[in-house]
Amino acid sequence: MTFANKILRAVVLGTVAFAGVNGFAPASLVPAMAATEVAAVVNKVAITSGDVARRMAFMKLRRETGNLAPKAKQELIDEQLKRQEIARVGMSVSTDDVDAAFGRFAASNKLSVQQMTEILEKSGVGVEHFKNYMAVQMSWPRLVNARYGRNKMSNQEVVTKMLQSKEKPVTTEYYLKQVIFVVPPAKRAAIGAKRKAEADASRAKFPGCDQAMDFARNYLDVSIRDLGRVMKPEMPPEWAPLVDAAQGNTTASRVTDRGVEYLAICNKRQVNDDLAAEAVFKAEDIGKVKQDGDPNSDKYLAELKAKAQIIEH
Repeated sequence: MTFANKILRAVVLGTVAFAGVNGFAPASLVPAMAATEVAAVVNKVAITSGDVARRMAFMKLRRETGNLAPKAKQELIDEQLKRQEIARVGMSVSTDDVDAAFGRFAASNKLSVQQMTEILEKSGVGVEHFKNYMAVQMSWPRLVNARYGRNKMSNQEVVTKMLQSKEKPVTTEYYLKQVIFVVPPAKRAAIGAKRKAEADASRAKFPGCDQAMDFARNYLDVSIRDLGRVMKPEMPPEWAPLVDAAQGNTTASRVTDRGVEYLAICNKRQVNDDLAAEAVFKAEDIGKVKQDGDPNSDKYLAELKAKAQIIEH
């Protein structure tokens, strides 16, 4: 499994230890950042020597060896191309998503957020650099999946696997509605915190899915989306931990590009029908693709490089 896939799994699930976290590189091993120069320009966006130095420090935490400077610069060029495409398509994860993933990552290493922050700062990586990396690693697979299709297994392959399996796998089936307290982008700074508090307070008053539309009429600019039947393996990674941790009939809220959202859990049950089996088998197939590397990701990045203006110094 590539480090990118390991770190993606770590930040989403909090299950993979951070190499070197309990013995980070001393300051003498961190490249000096005193003189900041332009190391590369990607579509008119500069990558500085300071950026490269921080990435080299990060690579040392990953226990990579060899001549790290060119590797770090190339990694940052690729990352900048991905970041620009993520912004163009508008599929970035939210700041709250990244902060939550950072907390899970720290916890998976038996550290508090403050301790993790201190380690990153002392090692020369910095929290901002690490979180920027996390944001791209969490957002990029969404673009690849949206462009090339998430399900790699054909219907015939699913049928074959069902026939080969002695028992159909069991999974959890949810019926969900999405409650959105809309926040226009122009008003996010002014009313975002107020809307978050309003959404959080509303969860205790949510009457159930049958009365969801009547519930929404009691609030200004609240919309309800019927998500229908969602199998656990198909749950979007940003929502999966919240659904698992849900107490009662709603999840905790998330700040997104649309505003403040939470899910209403209308029904939940264990199933092992053909649709459930298909969801499980396809999720397993996607997991194998992530472990082996996704050729569609490489193809997408190659296309971006071919069209980009990249100047290296």
